[in-house]
Amino acid sequence: MLTRTDLELSIQKALGRARGVVLSGPRQSGKSTLAQKFLDRQSPNYFDLEYPPHAQRLKNPAQALESLAGLVVIDEVQLRPGLFPLLRVLMDRSNRPGQFLLLGSASPKLLQQAGESLLGRVETIDVAGFDLEEVSASGGSFTDDVANRLWLRGGFPRAYLAASDEDSLVWRSQAAADHVRQDLPQLGINIAAPAMLRFWAMLAHYHGQIWSAAPPAQSMGVSEPTIRRYLDTLTQTLMIRQLQPWHENLGKRQVKAPKIYFRDTGLLHALMGLQTLPQLLAHPQSGASWEGFALEQVLRLARPDQAWFWATHQGAELDLLMFKGSQRIGVEFKRADAPRVTTSMRIAMNDLKLDALYVVYPGLHRYPLAERIEAVPLWAMLPARALS
Repeated sequence: MLTRTDLELSIQKALGRARGVVLSGPRQSGKSTLAQKFLDRQSPNYFDLEYPPHAQRLKNPAQALESLAGLVVIDEVQLRPGLFPLLRVLMDRSNRPGQFLLLGSASPKLLQQAGESLLGRVETIDVAGFDLEEVSASGGSFTDDVANRLWLRGGFPRAYLAASDEDSLVWRSQAAADHVRQDLPQLGINIAAPAMLRFWAMLAHYHGQIWSAAPPAQSMGVSEPTIRRYLDTLTQTLMIRQLQPWHENLGKRQVKAPKIYFRDTGLLHALMGLQTLPQLLAHPQSGASWEGFALEQVLRLARPDQAWFWATHQGAELDLLMFKGSQRIGVEFKRADAPRVTTSMRIAMNDLKLDALYVVYPGLHRYPLAERIEAVPLWAMLPARALS
């Protein structure tokens, strides 16, 4: 397992401020491993609600939790939503921070319960798979091999660290099947597994595109509201990102539907049946796949206050519009050796009044393209410590 220094530090700081911390993210993203950095799994203060002996210890939760001192970890807490009112009471008995570390697979129910019952008492930290900074730091520096491996296999720890591309693909394929057959029903989402898996595989062909429910609804023989429910389910469980459009008062017809991206390209490639990097590079959707990969890395490394895309029906488009403080930053993703300024970029600069526009590409050199427009290799987004 790679060391996730920044995440560990974020959790440590949050535990020093709040009475509790919620780690929310998809299964197998490394939440339990992070929690065990703060409390050993063998401790009587550690509860994994998927492990029957631990679940049995919480059969009478008030009796089990009231007598405990120090940090308490509850893993897969969404399986017992009735715990949240009790946790609120226990947290309010002391002003001492760092009482509870709550882990849960992404769930609207989990976040709703945490938001309603524990408002002002907990901080929520999203835990996704490995990002480019983490895998570069583990290898000592950024290399194309590291970036391509993360792009191909995705960031789920067991997928990225697998002994071979074949082993990684087997794990990712099984993980996708398990998500629809086991995870979704456990989260209270009742959708037939074959239909959801078929839809998810179909969604791979919409990666990086503006969403329309009509074609997949027609293909699957279901209503558009049903298809939108499928999409929202995968979005709420952090498998899919719906990047929403930004609207300016420009007197132009602007796109109002979201763009669809797989948050983990490893799962995208598994559903497309791509096992090796040569297969990926030769695939017609290679460019769209890389765009989604680069977009996720930029969002995780830049940590903007808000993120959108922008497009008009006249053809102007901006892949990513980020707001950070008072700044407006535009980002275009080009899987090309030598990207150039396009008419669309100039329109976006003028209409959106961008402070800067970065053209992110898989190259080696950073160089200006025009005033406030710069070509930036993906590696240049990394902090200096990951490049040394």
